[in-house]
Amino acid sequence: MDLGLMASSLPKLLSAAVITLKLLSASLLIGLFIGLLFAILRLSKNSIINRFAYTYSYIFRGTPLLVQIFIIYYGLGQIEYFRTTFLWVIFKEPYWCAIIAFALNTGAYTSEILRSAFQTIKPGIIEAGKSLGISNKIIFYKIQIPVAIRQSLPAYGNEIILMMKGTSLASTVTLMDITGVAKHIVSTTYKPLEIFITAGAIYLFMTFLIHNLIKYLEKKYSFQ
Repeated sequence: MDLGLMASSLPKLLSAAVITLKLLSASLLIGLFIGLLFAILRLSKNSIINRFAYTYSYIFRGTPLLVQIFIIYYGLGQIEYFRTTFLWVIFKEPYWCAIIAFALNTGAYTSEILRSAFQTIKPGIIEAGKSLGISNKIIFYKIQIPVAIRQSLPAYGNEIILMMKGTSLASTVTLMDITGVAKHIVSTTYKPLEIFITAGAIYLFMTFLIHNLIKYLEKKYSFQ
């Protein structure tokens, strides 16, 4: 075991962790809005809207994230008409393609997490709001959404961790995140064990931080 190589590669991998965190935070932020939107659509009594939201969720939860990245990054570029549109400015960049793929993927999982949370809200909470003369819109935004978010924290925490580990696939589209830099170092040192152990330790530490943050939020916002 080359401890010196592990120590010398650590600063490079930590610098690459910034890219990983940027990918993660942007994907989760966009994915949360997508998830909330499609969770609301899934609760719609309109069968067309409901099935549309279900189809989106089914496709992105039923196919590998790696395939989704390849389709968005490599597949769309093969459509000649698409390359003439204004969207090509975004989709020609691997960074944005990765974020879009990650956001759509985590949005699908988040929509199911939030949908389940909405469905577990006791009718009495909503009825209590109506009895006070509060409009349905205010009840939804001020009562149902906060309650659903609190109830979904444990499951959403797991999704954050899975998404963080999923960002390692960004290296497949040339992004130099933690895994991408690790692969580059391995290609020059031919010592994969030391490098990937170091990279894995960074991912493990990030998982530890996320796990404890979610536990703190669960405790802080739990119902007494």
